[in-house]
Parts: sequence; structure tokens; C-alpha cells
Amino acid sequence: MGRTVHIIGNGDNAGMYKPQKGVKLTCNLPPFAVDNCHATCLVDFKMMHAMAEGSVFPTGNWVLGFRPKVWLERNPSYRITWAAHIKEFYTELPDYVANYTDFNCGHMCAHYAANKIEGTEIHMYGFDSMFDPNLRSCTDFYLNSDRGNTNNHRLMNNWRPIWGQLFNDFKDTQWVLHHKHDNLKFPKPDNVEIVTH
Repeated sequence: MGRTVHIIGNGDNAGMYKPQKGVKLTCNLPPFAVDNCHATCLVDFKMMHAMAEGSVFPTGNWVLGFRPKVWLERNPSYRITWAAHIKEFYTELPDYVANYTDFNCGHMCAHYAANKIEGTEIHMYGFDSMFDPNLRSCTDFYLNSDRGNTNNHRLMNNWRPIWGQLFNDFKDTQWVLHHKHDNLKFPKPDNVEIVTH
């Protein structure tokens, strides 16, 4: 029997997700509360600093990537303070990704969903940068990010190519991307379906 996973990203179209059965994962600071969320994935030093200073604090359980793991090793008192929230560390870095900076929160969450949770059908909402020149994130409301044209162009050129490789890495997984149109900005692998709303 298959396992369905829903990943709620931080882009403008994350609201296409409607509550349903399956494992739920969120990225950074989700744009809305997600009932029965398995975990929120976190990958950035910036998020850890903000959490330590008290300006943000994701609720529920967390799956922490490589940089949060390093941050907690340098700040062990927070590992104790936040222990009840830390579900696990996930530090996989696929061969097709140059470094952890290029492996963004959405990538890590999707890889975790396929590799660790073993999702056979993975639905993704709010991953607008796959379709449009739009890197806006609801996390930007809480943490300042450089969303200037030069940086956006650099990030899209780093991030977009990883998606096709990640989807191909898990060929037996059916990936379902939810968006307002089907104009994906990279070649669509055979195991990817686009649902337009």
C-alpha cells in the first residue's frame, strides 16, 4: 500500500493545499496552521538565530538539516531547551547538489519525504519558483531575505535544476505539483504530474 505525503511550501500558492489524509510536512514557517503536521523542515542558520533571539518559533516537531545541526552543536544549551521539538536530523546531500546552500528547505523536505518517509505519492503546494520567476516566501514576512533581481536570478539558476534531478532520483515516486498553470520551468520528468487550480 502506498504512502501519500503533502508538502506545504511557503510560496504564494501554498493555499491550494486543503486538509486531507496523508503525512503532512511544512517548510520553515508555514503560511497557515496545518493540522496533524508530521514535522516542519528547517535548514538555515538564519532561522536558528531568529529562533534563539525569540523573533520566530515554529510550532510542532522539527526535522533539522545540516546547518541547524551544526548550529546546535555550537549552541548546545538550545539543543536541550528545544529537545521536545527536534524529531530528527536529516543531513543527506545528494550527489547532484553542490553544497548545503543550494539544497534549500523545499529540496530537503521533498528528499526527506521520498527517502525517509518513503512517500509513494508526494503532493507539493506553494513551490511557485518551479513555475514562475517568483521566490517570494511567507517566511520573508518574519526574516529578511534578499529578493532583489540579481539574487533571485542566481537562486533560481541554482535551485531549479535540482528539482528535475531530485524527481528522477526517486523514479518510483509519483510527484504531484499543484499550481495555477502548468508551465514548469524545467523539463518535466515522467513521474511528475501537474494539477492546475
